[in-house]
Amino acid sequence: MKSLFLVAAAILSLVVAHDHGDHSDQAPLEYVRFPFQPTYRGLNGEVTADAIFSGITTFAKLPWVQCLTRESHVPFDIAFIGAPFDTGTSYRPGARFGPAGIRAGSRRLTLYGGYNVPLQVNPFNSGLRIVDCGDIPVTPYDNKFAIQQIEEGHKALLQREAFSPLGNDSLAGERLVPISLDGKHHPRIITLGGDHTIVLPILRSIHSVYGPISVIHFDSHLDTWKPSTFGGAPSAQAAINHGTYFYWASQEGLINNGTSIAIRSLQHGAIRTTLSSLEDYANDDASGFQRIEAREIDTIGTDGIVKKIRDTVGDNPVYLSIDIDSIDPAFAPATGTPETGGWSTRELRTILRGLDGLRIVSADIVEVAPAYDTNAELTTMAAADVLFEVLSVMAKTPLGKAVVG
Repeated sequence: MKSLFLVAAAILSLVVAHDHGDHSDQAPLEYVRFPFQPTYRGLNGEVTADAIFSGITTFAKLPWVQCLTRESHVPFDIAFIGAPFDTGTSYRPGARFGPAGIRAGSRRLTLYGGYNVPLQVNPFNSGLRIVDCGDIPVTPYDNKFAIQQIEEGHKALLQREAFSPLGNDSLAGERLVPISLDGKHHPRIITLGGDHTIVLPILRSIHSVYGPISVIHFDSHLDTWKPSTFGGAPSAQAAINHGTYFYWASQEGLINNGTSIAIRSLQHGAIRTTLSSLEDYANDDASGFQRIEAREIDTIGTDGIVKKIRDTVGDNPVYLSIDIDSIDPAFAPATGTPETGGWSTRELRTILRGLDGLRIVSADIVEVAPAYDTNAELTTMAAADVLFEVLSVMAKTPLGKAVVG
């Protein structure tokens, strides 16, 4: 009886310690945080393919850091963050599950190490601290408050200083200095949407660090519609949705008019979605965007598309926003407003690689709605692979400008 009492007392002491102890240093056995490393090795210590279907699902099995709460002190260079918001969509909801779906689609990215052959870089072993910060807490009941939550959550990450120093330009060798307004070197944030409404609060966050920003926008829709045209704007909050956010961004001075380019998939001489009238194009022009039609890929190819983008944005720092519906629904069916006649996944990835050398301050992928995907997870895999290209470009290009002399 005495021995049973002692065992019970020991168990109780463990429970009390668990409930009241400090958990900040606790982690699963052999958990590897920084730098990114494969967890499992073979009998001779050689790296083997990880069991990608097991464990907690983060983007590409990156370290999970609670960046917005208990681990807000942990610095990083690039962070993935989810924005599970879809109450600004006009047709098929479900993008609130996009962050989880994209992470699931990314599981195999580091199966064999993560080396990007065309871009000749392994972003996961580039010396940068890359983490998955989980999701921004977003309410599904109040759009105004949700948009505020996304802006504040993004700012909380973006306004920090990056973990790694800028160093020198890899080609010229000159010292690099930050391009931000405050002269500090800030990390880059890759946001997993969420419907496209989330870009308005993200651009507000970007503006707080960089001022008006150039934008590269891959989409099958304009998204610069006046609220009176798109949805009718029965209230001030209804006027902000996934078809009007760039209109508001232009009105608020968040984007650098004249240096932004919208990559939209058009067919038969018209945009891939219906318009209220040709006035929509005039309003799009007034918002500062230039357009590239999807059908142009048949005449100028991916090289021509890349040239148009680079000629437009020049050397300006840019924000990259990618709607998964820029890919044809044959390759990515799980989206809120699908439009036929788009690019293939291979074509979009090729174009993204053509952005090598551009200073992408942050990026997003949006409108992934896994409920409409196939059992093969085509859309979530495509979204993850697209972000792999974006991450690779970021890893190759420091976010600074050279100082001569």
